[in-house]
Amino acid sequence: MESSTVSNVQSRDGDVLVVQDLVKYFPIKKGLFQRVVAHVRAVDGVSFSVKRGETMGLVGESGCGKTTVGRTILRLIPATRGKVFFDGQEIFALSRREMKRMRRDMQIVFQDPFSSLDPRMPIGESIAEGLSVHGIGNRQERYEAVLRALAEVQLRSDHARRYPHEFSGGQRQRIGIARALVLRPKFIVCDEPVSALDVSVQSQVLNILMDLQDQHGLTYLFIAHNLSVVEHISDRVAVMYLGKMVELADRRELFEHPQHPYTQALMSAIPVPDPRLKRERIILKGDVPSPVRPPSGCRFHPRCPFVMERCSKDEPVFKDYGGGHFAACWLLE
Repeated sequence: MESSTVSNVQSRDGDVLVVQDLVKYFPIKKGLFQRVVAHVRAVDGVSFSVKRGETMGLVGESGCGKTTVGRTILRLIPATRGKVFFDGQEIFALSRREMKRMRRDMQIVFQDPFSSLDPRMPIGESIAEGLSVHGIGNRQERYEAVLRALAEVQLRSDHARRYPHEFSGGQRQRIGIARALVLRPKFIVCDEPVSALDVSVQSQVLNILMDLQDQHGLTYLFIAHNLSVVEHISDRVAVMYLGKMVELADRRELFEHPQHPYTQALMSAIPVPDPRLKRERIILKGDVPSPVRPPSGCRFHPRCPFVMERCSKDEPVFKDYGGGHFAACWLLE
């Protein structure tokens, strides 16, 4: 990404999160001595910023690097290189003690709420665990904080004594939200929080997230592959493909005027609720290339219906084409 683009991202007023050229490679090891023979390029130079109180949607096919971006930002997994600034502080430069204090302000809601909860621990204790780790309040104060968090996600106080297996999937996801919320964070990564839920339950969880954002001024990075969900909750939307960001714009602008061919293909797959209306589908040919050996030039060019000779040779620059609508495509030049 051009340095000028990075500076544009960093200079926005009111940014709570700034990500600059984030890279995460996972080593592939083989042999008796576990020698590194290659790398999975999960995230390969991603830059964006999120304003305070905003919801940034991050979409793309499975395996494009969305979840890795969210977890690397929070330092749940180490970055290969790049910088992340939260409230003006560089996250990757913080010591373990400083990062522990920072985690009060940065939380995550996981995709699978059941596997993220201890099955041997009542959910009240799971929610209170973060308070205990950070030494917040005495036992009674922590208990009251847990009850407040449960009430905010529309669960009863007696639920605190129950175990994860006694709840439905939607209830467990609300427990995960309560656990993130109890520390009163500023920023929450929502890692596909509704993808495993029924449609009716999805709307309940999304409404809870939006209400909590209004009440507490929360900032979200909302990771999903369901574009209808992202359109409902997001203020801006970023599209990823094979470890790269290919488009970023205001929600309405992106959905009404998608610029990148990959984004256009994703939009064409959104179901239309009116059976009398038909949307022209863009069917992408071939499979997603391997992130171990990504294609040269534009990574989308092997599947792009508008591919040109230049696309396979030169990597397009991710830049602003007007009004904060960023894209990386030679067709736009």
